[in-house]
Amino acid sequence: MCLGIPGQVVDIVDAEQSLAKVDVNGVRRTISVRLLADDNLQVGDWVLVHVGFAMAKIDEREAAMTLDQVQKMGENYQQEIDAFNESEIA
Repeated sequence: MCLGIPGQVVDIVDAEQSLAKVDVNGVRRTISVRLLADDNLQVGDWVLVHVGFAMAKIDEREAAMTLDQVQKMGENYQQEIDAFNESEIA
């Protein structure tokens, strides 16, 4: 199953390469935000992350609701968190 998990943008690492650092449950990773190039992402924004890519920009309320729902999915949520923890974009 493919899940998008909410992450908050904490740094724009490389605007030219469309890379941003996001925080997901206290784990920070650099991800690609190229798919959201037209969304003018800023530090503090929330995005849905899947395997190292920001798939959609969301608001804080939607992030909280999404996180609550995916946590209820148990093993599928844990698999997505594990994939995020193991991901790395250089």
